[in-house]
Amino acid sequence: MKSIACVALLSATVLSAPVLAEVPQQTPDTYAAAGERVTIAPGRALNLRCSGEGPRTVLLEAGGNADSATWFRVQSLLGPQARVCAYDRAGYGFSDEGPLPRNLEADVADLAALVEAAELPKPLVLVGHSLGSNIVRAYAQQHPQDVAALVLVDPPEQGAEAQLPADWKQQAEAGRAQRNAFLDACLAAAEAGTLDAGEGPLASCLRAAPPWQSAAVAAATRAYKLKPAYWRTLRSELDANTTIFASPVPETESYGDLPLVVVAAPAAEMPGVPPEVAKVLQATREQTQARLAAASRNGRRVEVPDSSHDVQLDAPEAVAEAVASVLVSEPRARTGSGSLP
Repeated sequence: MKSIACVALLSATVLSAPVLAEVPQQTPDTYAAAGERVTIAPGRALNLRCSGEGPRTVLLEAGGNADSATWFRVQSLLGPQARVCAYDRAGYGFSDEGPLPRNLEADVADLAALVEAAELPKPLVLVGHSLGSNIVRAYAQQHPQDVAALVLVDPPEQGAEAQLPADWKQQAEAGRAQRNAFLDACLAAAEAGTLDAGEGPLASCLRAAPPWQSAAVAAATRAYKLKPAYWRTLRSELDANTTIFASPVPETESYGDLPLVVVAAPAAEMPGVPPEVAKVLQATREQTQARLAAASRNGRRVEVPDSSHDVQLDAPEAVAEAVASVLVSEPRARTGSGSLP
């Protein structure tokens, strides 16, 4: 395994990506309806959107509280050279709700069931953003022969909480309690059928649509967020994230020679965060991404300037270029083993 210092110094290059196809500015209205609903269990289906043609299949895994629409720019760029699929996790978009809790194990099990039920050609190139990077990593550890490459888009810091000041931990715990109370209120309103007319604090349950959503897609997104299933899923996912990100990436996590690219956004400003806390968060973010790049002998980290955490929306060409670089890699034998975060 490479040393972290080596990866940080030699592999952190700036990725300048050519445009592979025209980048749409708004979500196509096709995202306002389901693509292909694939049954993965009795009474449960996940929404799958596939496009493009090519010898390899790329599967896109969204971050937390996001659906397949987050990939609309990357998917359009990659279509000319690969079969590209994105899907809605259980409880989001046009997918049915899944059993609780919605933790890493549940998400990986659903992903495995989807790959089999949809008969997606393997090995797959897996692309995961944020929380999605944890899901595709866990899938690759459990199904190593089914993965041709990994592209991890701005993986968040892991293992920061143990290093934070005690008073900040207490504030974070209080913040989580307030968040859960708010989500429970949104859920109660959704169950009562009154969320659409929510006033006061409940008006914050449904945020304004982002500018990249067309009117039709914004309306469809609002419609699924009015359902209780969405709020149960989001509440459970956020609770599970506390556990997922509590531990650092194990130094023993290994993907052998599997092509692996970590696509990193610049360090974000943290207004209102004390300097000592910001220092810990930034250091653990750098450690997380360096360890992931070092987890493969064929791994590297690339930095994308002028992007937020949502690199797939701000700089889709950079993500598409990273995927294109592993599409030309020949599958290699997997050695080593990983431990789940």
